[in-house]
Amino acid sequence: MKAIFDTVSYQCSKVVTKSYSTSFSLATKMLASSIRQDIYNIYGFVRFADEIVDSFHDYDKELLFNKFTNDLELALEHKISLNPILNSFQETYHKYAIEKSMVDAFMKSMRLDLHKQNYLTDTEYKNYIYGSADVVGLMCLKVFVKGDQEKYDALKDSAMSLGSAFQKVNFLRDLKVDFEDLSRTYFPNTNLNHLDEDSKKTIIDDIERDFEKGLKGIKNLPIEAKFGVFMAYRYYSQLLKKLKKTPALDIKSTRIRVPNYKKFELLTRSYVKYQLNLL
Repeated sequence: MKAIFDTVSYQCSKVVTKSYSTSFSLATKMLASSIRQDIYNIYGFVRFADEIVDSFHDYDKELLFNKFTNDLELALEHKISLNPILNSFQETYHKYAIEKSMVDAFMKSMRLDLHKQNYLTDTEYKNYIYGSADVVGLMCLKVFVKGDQEKYDALKDSAMSLGSAFQKVNFLRDLKVDFEDLSRTYFPNTNLNHLDEDSKKTIIDDIERDFEKGLKGIKNLPIEAKFGVFMAYRYYSQLLKKLKKTPALDIKSTRIRVPNYKKFELLTRSYVKYQLNLL
């Protein structure tokens, strides 16, 4: 029975989430059970695509990515895939009528990571972030509003801002790996060989503006999603706070992280705010 295969597929997406990101997994656990699995399904898909271009250095990445792309197209068309991650994603894709243009934009940005190393203009930078992060936020929003188009339209801009903020924090946190190991620079008009405090401040100010817009949207999310998304916001805000305190030169030489005990402390404090209706 396909139902058994679907259950196995869902478990695979959940395991991918838990294995690759303790912070995102923790935030997803705070979502209502009615939508939790669909977020696992989306994360599994985007994580696998990202891993191909970022991690599989001993293999032909382009060959793997082309195969993954073709399998994705077949999964969306036929509503099944023997790749359990794609099988679970296509289920969520069809259930919430996620636009194909979102999936295409995401895959386009991931494909850029196969060869493109420098983002020299604001337009290139924004287009990459739209595909790699904003549309992921929009896919999740489709799940959160459960088909309510009016609610989706009202929250769309804030969801994109939150996605942008998360991605830009990742860029700043992963500066060492991206620049030294993958030879990538995402921030335009920034000399990463000589990252100074002014350049760092410009980047952080931009992220904080995105966070401000994103928080406004979180406050208006459906109850099933609000606390989980707020938890993710709190984690990334804490990460940005640590990056803000870290000297520019040190950001390039280390990877800033939030320890697990701090994540659980954030969870406790966030839950209190949520219960007291302080969001």
